[in-house]
Amino acid sequence: MQPPELDATDRRILAHLQLHGRVSNLELAEAVHLSPAQCHRRHRRLEERGFVRRYEARLDAARLGLGVMAYVHVTMERGHIREVVKFRELVSHMAQVQECYAVTGDFDYVLKVVARDLKMLSDFLLKTLAQLPGVNGVRSSVCLDEVKCTGALPLDA
Repeated sequence: MQPPELDATDRRILAHLQLHGRVSNLELAEAVHLSPAQCHRRHRRLEERGFVRRYEARLDAARLGLGVMAYVHVTMERGHIREVVKFRELVSHMAQVQECYAVTGDFDYVLKVVARDLKMLSDFLLKTLAQLPGVNGVRSSVCLDEVKCTGALPLDA
């Protein structure tokens, strides 16, 4: 279900922005069939209302020497709420951790981690992540091939 405050034009603007984040206002206006002034007002309104969280460049990890990506499943010790808060704080500042999610199921967190090689990943898992306060267990799955990687959200779903 679409948020009621978004009309079809707003969704067109958002759809274009998530694929072309560096687009000029003139190009965006042409793509969504608005005048540049109208497009600019709507674009700013969408940003101010929090529909656009940020703009970023998506870098090529392999070209930067980060050839290993893994999903890491972390289990926390039960009943240690202070450690969970500390864990979240520490993980949020680790450059190797690209994403971190609290999840349901057999694990408490799933992290997306990048590393230069398997040795670097192993060192990070054993010497850093597994040593954090409250961590009871760490299991990883190394990615063999990237099939799809996008941040684009389905705006018509």
